[in-house]
Amino acid sequence: MELSINEIIIRIGITLLFSSLLGYERSKHNKAAGIVTHSLVAVSTAAIAILQVELYNDSINFVLSNPELVTHITFERQRIVAQVITGIGFLGGGAILKTKSEIRGLTTAATLWASGIVGIIFGMGYYSLGIILSVLILVLVYGVKTYIRNKRINRETTDDSIEG
Repeated sequence: MELSINEIIIRIGITLLFSSLLGYERSKHNKAAGIVTHSLVAVSTAAIAILQVELYNDSINFVLSNPELVTHITFERQRIVAQVITGIGFLGGGAILKTKSEIRGLTTAATLWASGIVGIIFGMGYYSLGIILSVLILVLVYGVKTYIRNKRINRETTDDSIEG
């Protein structure tokens, strides 16, 4: 069964929506990987996941029309996706910078990797999982990071007032 153009547009469109929100948070904090980078990673991985689904379906149809080949054909639905995950990890590694006193870029690397995973999930058509994961990632990046940042600022303000 070939995916319809509407289904492909929905899968890529919803991927673009969630990855753009994630990229916006990074660009809001002046990070090098922002909306465009996160969107490119996610949409590209969604396209690869869609291709993987189509190739898998083509293999099944080929075997159904040639049953004598069933013992000679291997179905590996996850192979391309596994390679994409590795590649995104490599891309994220380039976002991490270590100096003598700190490590920077970990959150950007993690959000790039998460964007790719979201793209794979939506690309394969698992909408519920994709929405749940996207919302969770956005809550973590927007909510938890803001909460931690505010706690750190409040602690520093309190320390200053005690000393001064």
